[in-house]
Amino acid sequence: MLAGAPMEYLGRKQTMKIGIGLPTTIPGVRGELALDWARRADAGPFSSLGVTDRLVYPGYDVLIALAAAAAVTRRIRLMTTVLLAPLRNAAVLAKQAATIDVLSGGRFTLGVGIGGREDDFRAASVPFRSRGRRLAEQLALMKRIWSGQPVSEDIGPVGPPPVQPGGPEVLIGGYSPAAMRRVGRWADGYISGGSSDVQQIQQLYRVAEESWQAAGRPGKPRLVAAIYYGLGPNARERAAVFIRNYYAFIGPRVEGMVQNLPAAPETIRAIMSTFADIGVDELICWPCIPELDQIDRLADLVG
Repeated sequence: MLAGAPMEYLGRKQTMKIGIGLPTTIPGVRGELALDWARRADAGPFSSLGVTDRLVYPGYDVLIALAAAAAVTRRIRLMTTVLLAPLRNAAVLAKQAATIDVLSGGRFTLGVGIGGREDDFRAASVPFRSRGRRLAEQLALMKRIWSGQPVSEDIGPVGPPPVQPGGPEVLIGGYSPAAMRRVGRWADGYISGGSSDVQQIQQLYRVAEESWQAAGRPGKPRLVAAIYYGLGPNARERAAVFIRNYYAFIGPRVEGMVQNLPAAPETIRAIMSTFADIGVDELICWPCIPELDQIDRLADLVG
């Protein structure tokens, strides 16, 4: 593989970038491994380093993990894929996001969603049912803060000024019509969850594009997809340990996720090709096996 150059997968219609997840969601991952992972991903050919968010789970905080990654990387973009914004105070989140953007030299992308686990919201003492409305209000305030305006008539501006004009790139994840409408009004693009159901994702992307056009915005939204993966000997069995733990709350349906998890080079190549064909701009591959060889195996199969 070519070190230090963003990896791109050439489909029949366009060139698609390939990013990789940071394994800080996986229980038991040591801080040293997380930093080594970030360094190796940065030295390799990946476009972004993504992290996923949960509160009631023994994983790392996504923003702190990315701040640490910012300190040991120089090139790769840093992305929340996604962060559960309604769990957080909007002004504090705006400050944290701007800080990571500054520390990374403008390499930060804030992917946000509302989440679906009620226990996360109970733990944070945040109403679960109003999380969609709360996200819309947060996005409006964060955009205001990032533009340098005061928070309100009697509250001054919140810094630091982000490197990226107007604030970090914002992606919105979700599956509802309301989430799609938020893309057109507030975001720079849409990010899908960890599914390889290309037909479903293509339909969601078309709705996001319609929302973008309805808002009268030029061009088109950036489209990002994400999948879980595992590679190497007994990859499915090893990856299943994490998947069954993380998705235990969905009951027996988790076995369908295990069976459909991409765990062979030819399967992952086919998914990459199909996503490139439908117009995806970037594919983030979330690891399920917290071992450094997963970085090299992923790079090699498309390098």
